[in-house]
Amino acid sequence: MEKIVNLCKQYGFIFQGSEIYDGLANTWDYGPVGVELKNNVKKLWWKRFVQESMNSYGVDAAIFMNPRVWEASGHVGSFTDPLVDCKECKTRHRADNLISGFTDKINPDTLTDEEMIKYIRDNKIPCPKCGKSNYTDIREFNLMFETNRGVVKDSSSLVYLRPETAQGEFVNFLNVYRTARAKIPFGIGQIGKSFRNEITPGNFTFRTIEFEQMEHQLFCKEGTDSEFYKQYKEKAMNFLYDLGIKKENLRFKDHDKLAHYAKEACDIEYLFPFGFGELWGTHNRTNYDLSRHQEYSKKSMEYLDPETNEKYIPYVVESSVGCDRLTLAILCDAYECQTLESGDTREIMHFHPALAPYKACVLPLVKKIHSEKALEVYNMLCKNFMVTYDESGNIGKRYRRQDVIGTPYCITIDDDTLNNNTVTIRDRDTMEQVTLKIDELVNYISNNIKF
Repeated sequence: MEKIVNLCKQYGFIFQGSEIYDGLANTWDYGPVGVELKNNVKKLWWKRFVQESMNSYGVDAAIFMNPRVWEASGHVGSFTDPLVDCKECKTRHRADNLISGFTDKINPDTLTDEEMIKYIRDNKIPCPKCGKSNYTDIREFNLMFETNRGVVKDSSSLVYLRPETAQGEFVNFLNVYRTARAKIPFGIGQIGKSFRNEITPGNFTFRTIEFEQMEHQLFCKEGTDSEFYKQYKEKAMNFLYDLGIKKENLRFKDHDKLAHYAKEACDIEYLFPFGFGELWGTHNRTNYDLSRHQEYSKKSMEYLDPETNEKYIPYVVESSVGCDRLTLAILCDAYECQTLESGDTREIMHFHPALAPYKACVLPLVKKIHSEKALEVYNMLCKNFMVTYDESGNIGKRYRRQDVIGTPYCITIDDDTLNNNTVTIRDRDTMEQVTLKIDELVNYISNNIKF
């Protein structure tokens, strides 16, 4: 993981947030290459789960919502972490993380607070900071960030930064149903920021206080929910395979302890450098969410079946993945340090071409002679794809720079280009080169970056 972190900083994928002020814990900024990679992740997810899914519609809900939304969802009363303080060094830790870091034989999600602190004390689990085992009792801390709306700070102006995007889809169920003339089953997809004021264990962007979620809620009739749940589990896994993530690094894990609203739930876990971690959740949420919002808002959330005239509150199958976490998995999975036949090594990111931040790099062989023509080719290509341009250093080093940021194709402009309008295009993974006419480049690249 340390190698991935350093590589991300060196090549412009991800930087420490507020770095010139020594940072802010668990905040990260995406650099010029990283923002393109992350945007491509979002584009491909939207394409698969909204664009290519019949009867699926997108929304972009506000981050701030009426506080009653979070009362209805249960977040105000029960969205907490079990935290303990080390009496020796005064650091704060999640009790469940202390246990899971100590042993893999017990799932802390199945334990009560009393059982967790007893296990920690009986086994003298050491503090990660000072190594001693002297903790306070567990206390539950609400994970929502609070702020005040308006100029007068009082309880009536209290609002929250949303801890999840899902409620934005639920409160807009009636709006989408009405305006899209949607018929059950139909889905609502959204990509947006969420915020959780939680103690994070590090591991780069795996768990942060500010993160981006990609969620799809499928509204369906009771009795069809379990079949859709199975379909969406497989749909999520197949999407990850199609992104190029290695099958041996992925696994399903059913929840040992279901949330109060869930009928079925499972995660797809990815084998990060620190071990398997949750990547993608699929949940059968029953009709809990819409029922709660009907109760708290006093607005009917019922769906009227146009064929049978039956009224019912739909069940929801949720597919939820963190964009930052998926981007991290892609970075970890794509990285390779190869030893070449010459004995040299090269670092390479084997991104699916559709994910690659830049689809091609234009390289004038000799700056003084070939730059003018190279810029013509660059200006032609950039109207169709994200491309980059590099004219400094020898051609071998420039190839290596593009390999490590995952650029699928390098296009070299040389004397042949000036004489007969042909270029040499190099493949990132095989390093093989072919000669093409300039007017063939757009079609060639387009055909090879499809998803």
